[in-house]
Amino acid sequence: MRMIRLGAILAAVALWLAAPAFAETTRASQILERFEHANQWRDHVMIVAHRGGWMEKGMIVHPENSFEGIASAIELGVEMVEIDVRRSKDGEYVVMHDSWLDRTTDCRGEVVQRTVAELKQCRLAVEGNGRVTDERVPTLREMLAFTRGKVLVNIDNKLEIEDLTGMVAVARDLGMAEEVVIKQNLWSAEKIAEMKRTVAAIGEGVKFMPIIADDAVKDVRFLETASRAFSADAVEMINWHQAGEAMTDTGGALFTTRARAVAARGDWHLWVNTYSIVNKAGGYLSGGRGDKLAVLADAPGEAFGFWVDRGVTVIQTDEPKAAIDWLTANGYRIPYDLTN
Repeated sequence: MRMIRLGAILAAVALWLAAPAFAETTRASQILERFEHANQWRDHVMIVAHRGGWMEKGMIVHPENSFEGIASAIELGVEMVEIDVRRSKDGEYVVMHDSWLDRTTDCRGEVVQRTVAELKQCRLAVEGNGRVTDERVPTLREMLAFTRGKVLVNIDNKLEIEDLTGMVAVARDLGMAEEVVIKQNLWSAEKIAEMKRTVAAIGEGVKFMPIIADDAVKDVRFLETASRAFSADAVEMINWHQAGEAMTDTGGALFTTRARAVAARGDWHLWVNTYSIVNKAGGYLSGGRGDKLAVLADAPGEAFGFWVDRGVTVIQTDEPKAAIDWLTANGYRIPYDLTN
């Protein structure tokens, strides 16, 4: 059954790359409207597929950062996909999480030591089961052309902050700058000023999202300062969790009643990451209440539900199907109108 489904997805990839996005443009505009107007959509929780959508039930089922994974995530109904961006030897932006090719392709060596033409000889592989696909390392331009009109894209910049300018330029050239969200960790007035200079260099129309973590920021007034500085539509907030610590029962300093009031006043989404990080405690970014608790311990209410109760309206996860299933069953997903 899975092989049939994957075959259909790959066939759809070819069609989507070859044609402009007509049928699903309406859905993309509806996603954008919900993202830009948080206060009107606090009863709907948006889902972001981490690394383009690569896992299900704790298993890696698609190559990360692949057309196959993103097509599957779109089919599930996610609002946004997260992709990782690096640069080739000849200066083109490519979609790849690691600086080395070894883990996720059938090639070896550093990404930056190969030209795009050479990277196109590398086939994407599924870590874990070793399945090698027919997909090649995608460029950022190819990936954005694929997602255009279908889903929003969250760019995880693996390079320098200045490279965000070039990445947004690719999206702007494709006429889809508003469908891309860029981000940067902020914890001081100096970091805000640095990012404001970068946003000014990028130009108008870009959606910038602050990342704020509770190891450096404990005063919710900083949330207001950072979000106002960029007219942010969302703030990605981190509740750090170390091995041996009990799961959070409050969400920490960034998820207080006052923080929710700040978000409402600024009309922006509270965003939490439930995905796991290798060699770190489960829920490392989410107070211990992450994907492993939701899926492997079969307690989605203690993970996804907990964060919804803290006011979260965007969840970035490695388990988009489990998240959407739980949210739908509990009344936190409002269907999109796909009739037009």
